[in-house]
Amino acid sequence: MKKQSLVKGAFILTAAAFITRILIFTNTIIQSRILGPEGIGLKKMVMPFMGLMMTLTTIGLPVAISKLVAEADAEGNRRKVKKILIVSLTLTGSLSIVVMMFSVLSAKAFSSYFLTDQRAYYSFMALIPMIPLGAISGVVKGYFRGMQTMSPLALSQVFEQIVHIVFTYVLVQLLIPYGIEYAAAGTVFSSVIGEAFSLLFLLGVFRRTHFSKFHVPQSVLPHITKGKTILMELLQTGLPTAGSGVVMSAARSLQPIMITKSLAAAGVSSVMITKQYGMLTGFVMPLIFFPAFINQSLKVTLVPAISEANAKNNIKLIRRRINQAIGAALLVGVPSTIFLYLFSSELMTVIYHSPQAASLLKVIAPFYLFNYIQTPLQSALVGLGKAKIEMMNNIIAAAVTLLLIYPLASNPQLGIFGVIYALSIGGLLETFLHFYFVVEFIDFSLDFSNIIRILAAGTFMGCSSKIIFVLLASGFNVGYKTLISILLSLGIYLMFLVYLKVIQHSDIIRIPLIGRIWTSLFPVK
Repeated sequence: MKKQSLVKGAFILTAAAFITRILIFTNTIIQSRILGPEGIGLKKMVMPFMGLMMTLTTIGLPVAISKLVAEADAEGNRRKVKKILIVSLTLTGSLSIVVMMFSVLSAKAFSSYFLTDQRAYYSFMALIPMIPLGAISGVVKGYFRGMQTMSPLALSQVFEQIVHIVFTYVLVQLLIPYGIEYAAAGTVFSSVIGEAFSLLFLLGVFRRTHFSKFHVPQSVLPHITKGKTILMELLQTGLPTAGSGVVMSAARSLQPIMITKSLAAAGVSSVMITKQYGMLTGFVMPLIFFPAFINQSLKVTLVPAISEANAKNNIKLIRRRINQAIGAALLVGVPSTIFLYLFSSELMTVIYHSPQAASLLKVIAPFYLFNYIQTPLQSALVGLGKAKIEMMNNIIAAAVTLLLIYPLASNPQLGIFGVIYALSIGGLLETFLHFYFVVEFIDFSLDFSNIIRILAAGTFMGCSSKIIFVLLASGFNVGYKTLISILLSLGIYLMFLVYLKVIQHSDIIRIPLIGRIWTSLFPVK
């Protein structure tokens, strides 16, 4: 399989990520309809621990593998590539066995003590088979990234989510008669099955396209014993990444514990805690992060763009690229935030059949507008070679969030809203810390003129959407009224962006496939 250029590889992964996000969102809707907030809560209580398990198992090796494989392949050293794979698989395989055994032995006590609701035990047990699968998958994915062949990774992502959706529906239907805790465990195990099929797909591609490049030894022991140098190279790159990953995964894993304990202190029953946590993490947060897909694309493109300009010491270009990225993110973030705020009740009712979650969405949506500024600033710090500072900012924000959860959420007058305020304050702090250090390093200033014009276009759009919603005939279904209002007001938003010269002719024409068609519809000079 041929190597792919950086641009082509990034485009393939971005397109796959967009499709994957849609599939994940679809799966979330299916689960919410069948399980309700209580079942979603049981599932979401254990999912954060998956990141911690995988970080402890892979110890940052996928990143290190991609780096070392790329270097070895550039040198034409196939022997080294083979050693990297053997050492990596041996190390992650051994670690996965240890983590699996510990998880199985501690599952009962862990779920009953830390997660408040003992029914989460079944979901936790269903998650454990993901450990060895994720370990092997991480090595294989690191290899494909190092060989700069992104198509298999993109296809495996989509394939995994399709399998996940199918098995979610099948397993939940089979297990729901036995109780909500078993159905929730079924949704967790469906993700394990999806990962297994994804791994089988990648191994099949590897065997067909890359396996012929290697002579597989009858015994891997000599390669392991002679692979000390490879191991040290892997750990040199992997451990710093793992350190950051452990801290962030631990923070995310502690969140459900802190939240459940805090809400219990506020006098909320265990069943209601599970429902409220399910509404927040299973209904509200997926809606908040769905349009934030643009941030993932910016992470891919901005870091190398900033690195390149920084290598040339072109500070002016760095500032311009950061402002361009922030502008691009806000073009999506502003209308998304406005729609989520104005149509919170309609969206929650139509998508999840859970109108009671609308108040949570309405409170949190405005705060997460800053996330569209945070991501470009975070990528800028990494591109400037300040990854340690970016990591410290993340750790400080995560620590502040955890410290605020208990005093806010344990207040009976706030309850679950205290959790929202804690998460929002942590997100705002991280944004301001990133901004402070970017200003410190390159004397950066935001393009307020562009931001104000985007906000103005978004305000006109929001007013238009509510007017359209009111004017539509009462015979329309609420879902159709909401959809029509959003689509028509988006057209108004685009026209205002063109009129206010936020979108220029040069920007439009660069859009792949549809750029020239669009310029004929919006002839900006």
